Amino acid sequence: MYRKKGGIFPTLLRYAPLTLTTLAALVPKELEAEIEIVDEGVCVLDENIEADLIGISAITGTAVRAYALANHFRKRGATVVLGGVHPTLMPQEAMHHADAVITGLAYETWPQLLRDFKNGELKKLYTQPENINLSNLPIPRRDLLKRFSYISYGAVQATFGCPYKCDFCAVTATSKNYLHRPITDVINEIEALGSHLIIFVDPSPIEDKKYIKELWRAMIPLKKIWSGLATVKIADDEELMDLAVKSGCKGLLIGFETVSNEGTQIINKSFNNVSNYKEIVKKLHDRGITINGTFMFGMDHDDKDSFKRTVDFVNEVKIDLPRYSIYTPFPGTPLFKRLEKEGRILTKNWTLYDAQHVVYKPLKMTSEELREGQLWAWKQTYSIKSIIHRILGSGVPPYVPLITNIGYRYYAKKLKDFPISKMEEIQFKWNPNHDSDEYILKEEIA
Repeated sequence: MYRKKGGIFPTLLRYAPLTLTTLAALVPKELEAEIEIVDEGVCVLDENIEADLIGISAITGTAVRAYALANHFRKRGATVVLGGVHPTLMPQEAMHHADAVITGLAYETWPQLLRDFKNGELKKLYTQPENINLSNLPIPRRDLLKRFSYISYGAVQATFGCPYKCDFCAVTATSKNYLHRPITDVINEIEALGSHLIIFVDPSPIEDKKYIKELWRAMIPLKKIWSGLATVKIADDEELMDLAVKSGCKGLLIGFETVSNEGTQIINKSFNNVSNYKEIVKKLHDRGITINGTFMFGMDHDDKDSFKRTVDFVNEVKIDLPRYSIYTPFPGTPLFKRLEKEGRILTKNWTLYDAQHVVYKPLKMTSEELREGQLWAWKQTYSIKSIIHRILGSGVPPYVPLITNIGYRYYAKKLKDFPISKMEEIQFKWNPNHDSDEYILKEEIA
């Protein structure tokens, strides 16, 4: 759904990827390598491309596609390296489709792998130590990206990992430590950017209050505008919210997840107190910060009324840009292990693990009811009536929210065109000779 060819995720909602540009910057200069970046979200891949070495980064939802491409290019004589979230979670599985696998952050292991490759000493597995030095990282090679394909080229990351243990989250499953870069390094990178709009991709940036306050103070003279992520805890600290505004914050993605305190307990995110949600939204709106609020459906407390309760809440508090997903058990997470033990995993076709398809047995509704309820929520929320009500009622300048709502309205209208049967049909076109379950090593995820 997210590839350029046949996908439904518009440019209005895309920012430039940081992984590919960072990997390009980490290529040792002494190798004098020719580097090309292909982001399938905005480019159509030439499957006849000639290369000595091809690196593929994959999340779980793109893993089967990555494996098919890896098999294809290896047959053509290229050396293939797999990395990213899914190979980190499932390294033994990934090794069946690659000459080498990198797990975790690759700041040290990727350059070492490339040197080993040149010297004919390539290893099968490269694992980045958890306690990595994040000082003096190279500036990502954004110059290699396709022009005019993203709403912003200014993606930046200051912190890595997350100190919390939400049961569904792949971040904590792949990274055990909570790390941050030196503030001067982050500021230097932002200053070097040509973009006025900065997108912080840190999954959980505000948990070290001293660090984030220093960073935001240092950003004030830069006069940039930025958006990023935060937990609901940002509303507990008035100084922190004020510094966010002074440093140029215009939007925050906040994982509300559910409008039920029972649900926050189930997912191990009890610091999300639903009774405080309205006040949290008001505090941020009063400061001119738009909210990209994310919600999940299908937790064990959810029933068929959960969809309407969530949509009603979104409209009542006027969430500027709501996003809905299905509670998805990514491999390696506590959620996957629990549902596997309970015999509730319906499929291990990783292509369907995109947070928009049902891959397990819900507790209080059928799989079909969960999928249809989620589609209903998208449709109701991105009706013209709801968009106008939320944007004009939030008190925040409407220009950026209007653009992003138009993007999500398009996505919401097209989502129904991708049922599981359609996803499997698309998968078969580029992977005709394999049952997707062939890729799954049962013993690794048991």
